[in-house]
Amino acid sequence: MAENLDNTALATEQVPTVIADAVDIVYRVNGTSSGRGSATAALNRILRRKQAEKAAGVRKVHAVKKVSFVAYKGEAIGLIGTNGSGKSTLLKAVAGLLPVENGRIYTDGQPSLLGVNAALMNDLTGERNVHLGGLAMGMSREQVRERYQEIVDFSGINEKGDFITLPMRTYSSGMAARLRFSIAAAKDHDVLLIDEALATGDRSFQKRSEARIRELRKHAGTVFLVSHNNKSIRDTCDRVLWLERGELRMDGPTDEVLKEYEAFTGDKPAKPKPKAPVPA
Repeated sequence: MAENLDNTALATEQVPTVIADAVDIVYRVNGTSSGRGSATAALNRILRRKQAEKAAGVRKVHAVKKVSFVAYKGEAIGLIGTNGSGKSTLLKAVAGLLPVENGRIYTDGQPSLLGVNAALMNDLTGERNVHLGGLAMGMSREQVRERYQEIVDFSGINEKGDFITLPMRTYSSGMAARLRFSIAAAKDHDVLLIDEALATGDRSFQKRSEARIRELRKHAGTVFLVSHNNKSIRDTCDRVLWLERGELRMDGPTDEVLKEYEAFTGDKPAKPKPKAPVPA
């Protein structure tokens, strides 16, 4: 699990916020090869775990393999990789939501995983969720009240109606994701972990999100961004971690890593749109 860094060791110019040291993360998927009942299988797991796992057909999935890196204050780090490469799993482990099989993760401050710390509830209105989400992230009631309208405006969900007064279950997935990001972005974070948030909404919302990430970095925070949108990574991050099949394949400046990744996947970098000619 994630552990706190010793602040006495941080008297350097570059202050580390997250250290991953040879991290392994393993999922165990239950099978049905033995034909045993669930109660018997559970009892056997308690008494003799290895034998029970074998009998129950438990399959191990090695999602992250010996990953090591150090993140520093003020960095925005992109996590890229093909589907199933372990990006989201690694974020959850940094947030302390998944145990590591081997190795250690050390953090300075409290990591906030977007969409988890903002504990939104489908049966409540967007308005109530803004207040609950803000409180869940450690904001005071007064801070939530002061930033409420800013959060709603940032999300853009009221641009086509008074959706903030409707239950969250009536929102599209994109609207809900935008509200989650808006709540999380209203507070400065030691470490903010964002999983595909910038893939939702129109380009206007994406630009607002990218600008807010840059602001968070100025306040000495660290941002991790998982995205399949290479343009968002280029616009937002100065460093990229490339995971492939659970292994850290490359760690370096954004342009260098994306160049290698796009060669690996066969994707071509997006070309800027030509500017309209200036009338004579």
